[in-house]
Amino acid sequence: MTAVARLSTGELCRAGREPVTPFQVRDADGESIAVSRLLRVLPGKRLVGDARWRGQRVLVKLFIDRCGKRHWARERQGLTRLHDAGLPTPDVVGAGALDGDGYFLLTGFLENSRTLAERWATENPTPDDARAEDLLRPAFALLGRLHAAGLIQTDPHFGNFLEPHGRDESRPYIHAGALLLIDGDGVERLRGDPMNNLALLAAQLPSAWDSRVDVLLDAYTSEQTRWRPERDALLSMIERARKRRLADFLGKTLRDCSQFAVRHTARLFLSVVREQHEALAALLDDPDAAIARGAPFKDGGTCTVARVEVDGRARVIKRYNLKNPYHALSRCWRPSRAWHSWLAGHRLTFHGIATPAPLALIEERAGPLRRRAYLLSEFCPGENLLQHLSPEREPDAAEAKAITTFFSLLFRLRITHGDLKATNLLWHDQRLVLIDLDALVQHRSDIAFARGWRRDRARLLRNWPADSVLCRWLDAHLPEAR
Repeated sequence: MTAVARLSTGELCRAGREPVTPFQVRDADGESIAVSRLLRVLPGKRLVGDARWRGQRVLVKLFIDRCGKRHWARERQGLTRLHDAGLPTPDVVGAGALDGDGYFLLTGFLENSRTLAERWATENPTPDDARAEDLLRPAFALLGRLHAAGLIQTDPHFGNFLEPHGRDESRPYIHAGALLLIDGDGVERLRGDPMNNLALLAAQLPSAWDSRVDVLLDAYTSEQTRWRPERDALLSMIERARKRRLADFLGKTLRDCSQFAVRHTARLFLSVVREQHEALAALLDDPDAAIARGAPFKDGGTCTVARVEVDGRARVIKRYNLKNPYHALSRCWRPSRAWHSWLAGHRLTFHGIATPAPLALIEERAGPLRRRAYLLSEFCPGENLLQHLSPEREPDAAEAKAITTFFSLLFRLRITHGDLKATNLLWHDQRLVLIDLDALVQHRSDIAFARGWRRDRARLLRNWPADSVLCRWLDAHLPEAR
């Protein structure tokens, strides 16, 4: 049997994002904590993993940076507060200093458990889906219990609600379908009105979910009756919280973090969805070769588009060309259209608006100057609206609902596309999918939005004869900017 390496906190810090498992650490008393796999890594700061200690399976958190003691103490204190308040949370089975440096905290390991965020990503329900209420009610009810106990979670998100699998007879509330609160580091005593905290949790949902805010409020007040904000006031708080979340998320798409792998040199800027990095490595090393091998969609002066296959899955790669030296000079000081499209795609995804998932951004650089750029995204197989809709008939019920919901959401968010041809709207899986995001803008100015919306609206209607049944229906049902 191969010996399991014993690692110091210094070695774990130097390992960055990819410490080799299995490994072991020792506590101050010399007892071994054997880590078989890592579930989360904050490089040089904190590791969360599946481990064994004193013959039992545990979830281990290792605090390995200079601030480790403070975060360890906050985590331990937060979980203790939850436990003392009778709130569902995993039991702490061990905590203390590591041999040499750093700290550890152990909780019972819940087999096959998953966070609400993981379940949400798997099921991805729409606001009118009956499953949505079943998913959301327990979380908002538990937040109400937390506030009623005089506590607050400073960073409430779906990843901090854990759904166990099966039943623990020693703790009756731990059963399939129940939720537990985790991440004690963010648990503090409640001071003042917790409504902004409620808004932070509601802001985890895309904007389309604002229509279900009454359901969220009912769940929240089912466990406490002291606080019930006015609906409009809560919606305003949710909107402010969502704007802050969006700005933070878009910033993450351009820096190295748990979600995105970023490489920035004098000759290249690369950002790629981290979980796709390994599979896409060969393509990203030579995108021109991938385009040459792929099936061409477009080969124009300003851009070249091809469908490529990676591990049996279709992707679309778009290269933004430089037509001549003057064009290159005009573009070199500005973020590329690929950069803009990368941010626009993630903006739409954040808001719950369907668009092919952006996977990677490449900009060729010469120091501070930008040259050619590439955008890699998922492939959507849907028909465009020019193919899918007949000018001689009105949309059927499913199409009508998808169209009106889609454009109402764009209108409410003050988003304009900039080139709203019917070929830039695909019909797939009973919904509209927006593509070609080079000129997409989410406006701050009402005047600029109204001007852009009128242009988008007029451009879409020009796809069909003005006297056609479809054009008249669209003209009657699309929002109009004042």
